Amino acid sequence: MVGLGPKPPPSRKGSFVDVPKDLLKEIEELEQLFTVDSDKLKQITNHFVNELEKGLSVEGGSIPMNPTWVMAFPTGHETGTYLALDMGGTNLRVCQITLTDQKSEFDIIQSKYRLPEELKVGDADELWEYIADCLLQFVETHHNDINNVDKIPLGFTFSYPATQNYIDEGILQRWTKGFDIPGVEGHNIVPMFEAALERRGVPIKLSALINDTTGTLIASAYTDPTMKIGCIFGTGCNAAYMEDCGSIPKLAHLNLPPETPMAINCEWGAFDNEHKVLPRTPYDMKIDADSPRPGQQAFEKMIAGLYLGEIFRLVMIDLHDNHEANIFANQDISKLRRPYSLDSSFLSAIEDDPFENLSETADLFQNQLGITPNGPELELIRRTAELVGTRAARLSACGVAAICKKKGYNECHVGADGSVFNKYPHFKARGAAALREILDWPEKTDPNEEDPIEILAAEDGSGVGAALIAALTLKRVQEGNMHGILHPENFA
Repeated sequence: MVGLGPKPPPSRKGSFVDVPKDLLKEIEELEQLFTVDSDKLKQITNHFVNELEKGLSVEGGSIPMNPTWVMAFPTGHETGTYLALDMGGTNLRVCQITLTDQKSEFDIIQSKYRLPEELKVGDADELWEYIADCLLQFVETHHNDINNVDKIPLGFTFSYPATQNYIDEGILQRWTKGFDIPGVEGHNIVPMFEAALERRGVPIKLSALINDTTGTLIASAYTDPTMKIGCIFGTGCNAAYMEDCGSIPKLAHLNLPPETPMAINCEWGAFDNEHKVLPRTPYDMKIDADSPRPGQQAFEKMIAGLYLGEIFRLVMIDLHDNHEANIFANQDISKLRRPYSLDSSFLSAIEDDPFENLSETADLFQNQLGITPNGPELELIRRTAELVGTRAARLSACGVAAICKKKGYNECHVGADGSVFNKYPHFKARGAAALREILDWPEKTDPNEEDPIEILAAEDGSGVGAALIAALTLKRVQEGNMHGILHPENFA
């Protein structure tokens, strides 16, 4: 018997045959608003390259291009036990990582702690005390008598735009990911953090403050030496790559050897804050206007998980309130009116619905929003989710292509992490298709053939990456490279 085997996953072609003309018109208008063609992708990428260069210049630009003082890729032979603290947008994660004698191998123990929403807009001391308490709890759980524990080196993943004149300091430029705690921006966060550790008697010494994206780059390169770029496509978005110090004019005054590597944390969510090339829709403009920081993070607001559900929600509200189509007519849409009530997982669920009649989407709207869409409205909902998700993936590829063009990478691996990259349906395939268009690769002859530049799932950047960077920093201090070290005594 031929052809038997695992059943292919259900696919849904979708049909607009039964969609009334007024709704079809709305769908066509949304397609025009949200579709980014190849020429536009190339234009965005070329502007992106210029903005990356500008960020490295003495004058600077919208993209901060922060030097991280991570000055080497790992060899795979690093050893030792380290703690890693990851302060993301929703959780705190504490890890103990042992880099073993086996090349590129490690053991990890970890715990997660929820970051209460009220701490994100509260008092700075309360935030640092909460983090110190979580660390203390972790150390007490995994070390019997903390009074006899030598201070453990810690890599702290602080995933917010920070200026680092040293690897063991970080001056917060601005809060992102819904944080807005007064009195922290413009200040070095390390003394605040260390004071809280001191007050709580936590036996930890901070060796490196890192960004999750830099960690992603280093952790991925630890297991795959062809990894040249680390990216995050999650609640926020960002990239890191290794630059030569000779190509960083804003560091010229330090007289570092020009071929010395320096990991750059791009903070590319701020790309095109001047609104020169990104194809913003009225919905994007509303998100920006209503955000805590209007005029900032223009790129992030179009591609990051925090905003995808909100873009979709604003489209639905607009079509209900201001258009002849008047979707969800005579229904109570009060739940839909709540800002940020839909996250990217809501869109993922819509795009994952395998059924011709979109019954899972209907259930989703009924259960979460108390709305019962009719058949044509379900088609509109599905198409809108596809448009928002596809645009995010295609715009994301512009940043990757820009770094590759700037560095002359014709072939490499890119390590990507984050909930959108890992969980959003078709995000990887849509991003790969956009890269092919931007970089003018020929069509594949073999579908299993690798693309010249492949975006792959990254290693754990904020855990293993943070530990590796602590190890790399310790190693270079021992070798006498004190560049970018504020407190050498912590490395004795």
